[in-house]
Amino acid sequence: MAIAEEKEEGKVWGLFKLPFRNAQSTTTSHNYRTQQRQQHQSTCLDDGSVPRSNSSSSVSSVARSLLPARRRLKLDPSNKLIFPYEPGKQVRSAIKIKNSSKSHVAFKFQTTAPKSCFMRPPGAILAPGESIIATVFKFVEHPENNEKPMDQKSRVKFKIMSLKVKGPMDYVPELFDEQKDQVAAEQILRVIFLDVERPSPALEKLKRQLAEADAALEARKKPAEDTGPKIIGEGLVIDEWKERRERYLARQQVEGVDSV
Repeated sequence: MAIAEEKEEGKVWGLFKLPFRNAQSTTTSHNYRTQQRQQHQSTCLDDGSVPRSNSSSSVSSVARSLLPARRRLKLDPSNKLIFPYEPGKQVRSAIKIKNSSKSHVAFKFQTTAPKSCFMRPPGAILAPGESIIATVFKFVEHPENNEKPMDQKSRVKFKIMSLKVKGPMDYVPELFDEQKDQVAAEQILRVIFLDVERPSPALEKLKRQLAEADAALEARKKPAEDTGPKIIGEGLVIDEWKERRERYLARQQVEGVDSV
């Protein structure tokens, strides 16, 4: 530092006593003001006003860069997928996805291990406030070097992507390809294994979510109720038709006898 190094015969040079300090600062300030004046003149209109488009676009771009991206989906769990640790088996996890925005939102899953994992449903469109519990399937490989379940680290990751859509429509994966610039990455989910022999609140919550997902799947499989007229019984309809036919034939016979 200047104070510590510039000692001469017991004197210390102060920061504001260095030679040419004031002259350099004055010259630098004058050059800066001149440069700013030239830039202002180059961007001004003939009447001296600044174009609104340039100023508004620059301000909006700065605001967008400072504001964090607003999430469209609320996830539970928020940043992980919990799987029961059962080596050599296909296990399941569940995650609740809720549309927290005011518009319809499409979502889809992505994974780094598509050969050993799959999702149901892999994607869907949610109305504002609507929620769904998605089920994720994963095959658990046997550990190497006798690793313990809690010590095994999985490199598999999942990502949930979202896309704002205009309204209710059928979900197709091509939506995300057609509007790539509007797609947002909601969350990256890491895989967590839990020992099934050690009960925990996380495992109990997973069981409840899986049961709810299974119930919703069964409800979707049921055929829609028929709101049309119901036939009480086929036998009753046939019997009534026979009675009408017999009465008609009897009436025809009577009319034939009368005409003779």
